[in-house]
Amino acid sequence: MTDSPNTRSIDVPTLIGSRLQPRLPLLNPNTPKVVRLFNGHTEGLPGWVVDLYATNLVISQHTPPDSQSHQTADQIAQTIQSQLPWSTGVLFKQRRSTDEEVRKGQWLTKSKVIRDIVENGVRYAIDLRLNQDNSFYPDARLLRAWLKAHITGLSVLNTFAYTGSLGIATLAGGACEVLQTDLNQRFLQLAIQSAQLNPHEGSHHHTLPLDFFAAVDRFKTAKRLFDCVILDPPFFSTTKAGEVDLAGNWRGLINKVRPLVGHEGYLILVNNGLYVPGQAVMTEVDYLCASGYFSVETRVDVPQDCLGYPETIVASPPVDPAPFNHPTKMIILRATRKDLRRATEKV
Repeated sequence: MTDSPNTRSIDVPTLIGSRLQPRLPLLNPNTPKVVRLFNGHTEGLPGWVVDLYATNLVISQHTPPDSQSHQTADQIAQTIQSQLPWSTGVLFKQRRSTDEEVRKGQWLTKSKVIRDIVENGVRYAIDLRLNQDNSFYPDARLLRAWLKAHITGLSVLNTFAYTGSLGIATLAGGACEVLQTDLNQRFLQLAIQSAQLNPHEGSHHHTLPLDFFAAVDRFKTAKRLFDCVILDPPFFSTTKAGEVDLAGNWRGLINKVRPLVGHEGYLILVNNGLYVPGQAVMTEVDYLCASGYFSVETRVDVPQDCLGYPETIVASPPVDPAPFNHPTKMIILRATRKDLRRATEKV
């Protein structure tokens, strides 16, 4: 493999050090939180991302591995640890490697491996090597905060739940029932662990290891309605039951779940397609709302540390995410059930 031109000509320690400075007020060695320390896509080193999970650093390379990869990772780790000496474990993930174990990550230095973190008063179980992702997404922090604050006493269906952090936020906020569904039982096991870390009287937490299309069909057949339905699918996947394609057929996924949203319930939509423009997402939302049965409640931003700061951002995303502030586009809709609305109009 050839050397990457992105790293050979860059003073990596100086770059990382300058990007770390505005994030220092967020950091506390006594608080097991998650903070994005560097977003190379916007802050000057394309393809490199660094997250802090309590005391564990996770360095992710999204570009193909080359002869400079480990040197760059070492430079990043040493620079951060010189300012944060309490960050004691470094996991390096090469996301474009052909080796699954390398994609899941290799420990460059390893002391105490973090198994859970705290965000907004909620404890979440994590497994940094569960997958090529880190099992917990910092960019959804404000969405989890919204869910915790607004779902008290409601029933929740979290589709494509992965490790269930969005559902756990609703559970912590007092949801009466949370049902998390994902095809992978191994992922859902973390959701079960998180629920056990956050016991709530009067709340019920269930997991359903089932394909999205099969699960939705089951709920429709049972005429089941939920007060809140969360749709946060992967960018692309395919199973025997159907295909997920956020760029080509996001509307089809929305149409699958919208009959499950009860009267005055919430439909939470997340589209993390890097090359899906924000206006394209809003076009789909406008189409959905044109019937009068859904309306926009609010958009949810990605936190500043995940974006970069005005003084550190040197590049824009590949396509414009506006009116969202990041390629992870999150929007909350409110439903008016067609059958219930008509019944009210007749009275």
